[in-house]
Amino acid sequence: MTDAMDLWQLHIFCKVVELKSFSGAGKAVYLSQPTVSSHIKDLEEHFGCRLIDRLSKEAVPTRAGSLLYDCARRMMALKNETESLLSEFLGKTRGKLTIGGSTIPAGYILPQIIGDFGRSYPEIQVALVNGDTAKIIEDVRDGVVEIGVVGARTGDKKIVQEPLIEDRMLLVVPAGHRWANRARVNLDELASEPFIIREAGSGTLKSIQQSLSRQGCSLDDLKVIAEMGSTQSVLQGIKAGVGISILSARAVEESRQCGFLVGLEVEGVRLTRRFYLTQHRERSASPICKAFTDFLQARCRDGADDPQLSNDRI
Repeated sequence: MTDAMDLWQLHIFCKVVELKSFSGAGKAVYLSQPTVSSHIKDLEEHFGCRLIDRLSKEAVPTRAGSLLYDCARRMMALKNETESLLSEFLGKTRGKLTIGGSTIPAGYILPQIIGDFGRSYPEIQVALVNGDTAKIIEDVRDGVVEIGVVGARTGDKKIVQEPLIEDRMLLVVPAGHRWANRARVNLDELASEPFIIREAGSGTLKSIQQSLSRQGCSLDDLKVIAEMGSTQSVLQGIKAGVGISILSARAVEESRQCGFLVGLEVEGVRLTRRFYLTQHRERSASPICKAFTDFLQARCRDGADDPQLSNDRI
């Protein structure tokens, strides 16, 4: 085993895993592909095992590589936290903050807020990690991200959550559907129609389950024909006529305005949920995390007057 391992090599390794490509990682860190390969080889010599397999055109971590990736992400997060603390000690507000967002917050809420935050704090770099609700909560618990914004509560005792913003959900059908000219349908009608759900761990799925449960129903009462791993996949499935689904109004806004999809209400079912600011109960937030959290909460409090955060126009 060699002694050749440092944080820079781990950073490169993480990029290879995340981008599934040596050349892609090279572009991300401004290195040539041979140099990236050399760094990965050094890491493999250090640990005495293969870390990356080249399968077809993708670079895929081995089991050992997956273990290293999980550890390396936590080390990168601790590095960022350390730099932030030292910057605060020196009277400076700068550094890198890694936050997490489940599908809707990461796709439709946080990017605008991160952009506005960056204009107020130009020396703070914010990295946004996307995943389903369960994955983001796990990342907060493991210290991979400092905070997360997710679409469901958790029973994990290590996690503390507070409501951040409300989200309206709609029953979504393709424009050519026989319900497209209606404003609402009832539960009996919904139960007879092919229905697409998100994967287990999704905040959207959990919210649908809770909304149905309040009416004495469950997913078993629906004609579920497909499970898909992302909101975009569900949207494409609806457009292709695979089935209908319940999704965030934010996610369907563009397709609705273009005339591809239609949003309806379900009689007697309250299709709303909240997104939650999610933090580790015992871990102190870094100074830049506190600055971002304060900024985020202020923006969400003013969301009713902000077209980027409001659902009223959908």
